[in-house]
Amino acid sequence: MRRTTAVLTSMTVLTVLAMPAAAADAQHGETLAKRWCATCHVVAEGQRAGNPDVPTFASIGKRPDFDAEKVANFLMSPHPKMPNMSLTRAEAADLAAYIRSQGQ
Repeated sequence: MRRTTAVLTSMTVLTVLAMPAAAADAQHGETLAKRWCATCHVVAEGQRAGNPDVPTFASIGKRPDFDAEKVANFLMSPHPKMPNMSLTRAEAADLAAYIRSQGQ
């Protein structure tokens, strides 16, 4: 009985680990962008102000080397000039998905 339980537990763990991560939510990323990023970056079409010395989300999202995972990792330990947003991994992924969507 213990062996059966151990095998079933192992199979469950392996199945969960093999499942793809939940898709990032660009819509939630938009909310985060407007809260945290719009002071410096132009985060959406129609936004009137932004710091002219920082790239727009559209220009970041259009970069040929854009990688949402790299952007999410960057957001987890932001540049010193950026606010400490204390994003969760899911929030960073959502924000990166939103940035990607702005480049399309």
